[in-house]
Amino acid sequence: MTYTDMQNKKIHQGRNIKRFREMLGIKQEALALELGDDWNQKKISLLEQKETVETDILAQVAKILKVPAEAIENFDEEQAVNIISNTFTSNDTSTLNAVNIQPTFNPIDKMVELYERMLEQQKEMIEKLERLIENK
Repeated sequence: MTYTDMQNKKIHQGRNIKRFREMLGIKQEALALELGDDWNQKKISLLEQKETVETDILAQVAKILKVPAEAIENFDEEQAVNIISNTFTSNDTSTLNAVNIQPTFNPIDKMVELYERMLEQQKEMIEKLERLIENK
């Protein structure tokens, strides 16, 4: 695939919403609850099937998932896989050596930070569900 082909390739925004939602461990029902009364699990499922998502809905979902809207708009899994594949299958040792550079942050700290964020989101969801149950 040439660079021009990659530029012309459509990003499937709905599928990206699903990817980010699943990475964060958020169920469709929970996302629907966060989006409001007009939303349900079925509507989220349909949203995740759409190639292009309306800008305002995309912004709301991005805010709920705590990711930049641009990440949902631009993430291309195939391109990411190709870049990784080309990096690790290249005979160019300079590329392979670049992978061994020490990061300026501790990866374990980042994992802990992500885990703590996921726990906080789960706690918030539980509290919202409890309030919802109490109101019924």
